[in-house]
Amino acid sequence: MTKSPFMASLQHEIRRRGYAIRTEKSYLYWVRRFILFHHKQHPTELSDEDVKTFLSYLANAQQVSPNTQKVALNALAFLYNQFLNQPLGKIAFSPSKKSPRIPIVLSKEEVSKIFTYLSARDKLICGLMYGSGLRINECLRLRIKDLL
Repeated sequence: MTKSPFMASLQHEIRRRGYAIRTEKSYLYWVRRFILFHHKQHPTELSDEDVKTFLSYLANAQQVSPNTQKVALNALAFLYNQFLNQPLGKIAFSPSKKSPRIPIVLSKEEVSKIFTYLSARDKLICGLMYGSGLRINECLRLRIKDLL
């Protein structure tokens, strides 16, 4: 997929500022979604009201999580405030509602049943994650020096 000159220059600016690759991908994704939502209008032609409409659409029609909506807002804030030098005013959009999530807790028997099917290596990894509450990315970035 080829990038427009606008998106390429936005990507260059994000990289120039030293943002993380995941942040770069996320910001480019949300700016692209914003532009497509407004029928490929250039962001300089859009107003604060258009940003509000997009963020409210995400909350109401798409039912995204509050954190997802915040990431979209941060991407658009970067676009307007840092890249286009057109500071956004106060935007009163509909915030996403956090859905109540009840965690699934496995019994000791269920956990040991799962562990019987794992190789020694995977058992070590899963045991470390389960016992210490590490997330997948935290476990992937773990180094031996972190354990000592």
